[in-house]
Amino acid sequence: MRTRLTTTPHRLAAGALLALGLLPALAPAASAASPSASPAGRNQAPATTSGTSFLTATTLAAGQEANVSASTGDYLYWAFPASEGQTDTVQVTVALPSGTDRHGPQTWAVELFDGLRRRQSCTAGPQNAAATPKDTSLSVSCTLRQIRSWAEPWSGDPLPGTYYIRLTTSDVDQQDLGLAAQVKLHITAKGGADDAQPEGGELKAPLAPPVNAGSPSAGASTAPTAAADGSDATRAAAPAQPKTHWYSDLFSGWNTRWFWTLGGGALAALAGVAGYKLTRHPRGSRLTRHPGPQG
Repeated sequence: MRTRLTTTPHRLAAGALLALGLLPALAPAASAASPSASPAGRNQAPATTSGTSFLTATTLAAGQEANVSASTGDYLYWAFPASEGQTDTVQVTVALPSGTDRHGPQTWAVELFDGLRRRQSCTAGPQNAAATPKDTSLSVSCTLRQIRSWAEPWSGDPLPGTYYIRLTTSDVDQQDLGLAAQVKLHITAKGGADDAQPEGGELKAPLAPPVNAGSPSAGASTAPTAAADGSDATRAAAPAQPKTHWYSDLFSGWNTRWFWTLGGGALAALAGVAGYKLTRHPRGSRLTRHPGPQG
């Protein structure tokens, strides 16, 4: 004998309440199972290029590393962003060429510049490192000062924006220039906007120069645009013309010195003649002869 199963409204309500009760318990497990977001740049592959100047510096994302094959003696440039409150540290490891190919010691140095290309001082880390022919690698580092939210115009404090890294080689033998070397770059940042000091200030715009500065596209984006009404408000005012007088031409020009020289010489000659006349033949000093008494 078959029995017919019936679903009553009470059973449906009980099942709904049970499902709602289990949802809060399942939510933490689902969130724990999902991976946490990683900072931008760490998931990117290391950069394999570097620039040769500030304009061609390779831009690195936050947390991105660089692994570059370089030549001894080249200037290597990278750029990275820094926000307020951060304290950034740049670490560079150089795998030197084989000791049998080198003829003398080498000195490598790392420097940091802000968006205005002002050299920033380091608070920690050896910026320069010298390697003997027996060394196979060397390390240099630089810890930047904490990025400030604002600063006085006369100060050189680090501000938010783009920062440049320059790696150079000095004190190297001429025969060692051009030898292959492997450079590994790593940037770490500590702190955040909550640690920015001093408080109460705000920077209008980060110190970030335009990308590919000097190109027509960059110039078009930074050049001032004309006003909508066609006025010349954006044009620079022409310099005011100096006022001229009737005697201005006498005291200007390439021959002014000659005029003054000739005039001064003529006046000196006249003064000399007048002085000679007055001193040698003064007026009323001539003796007049009177006839003697007639006898």
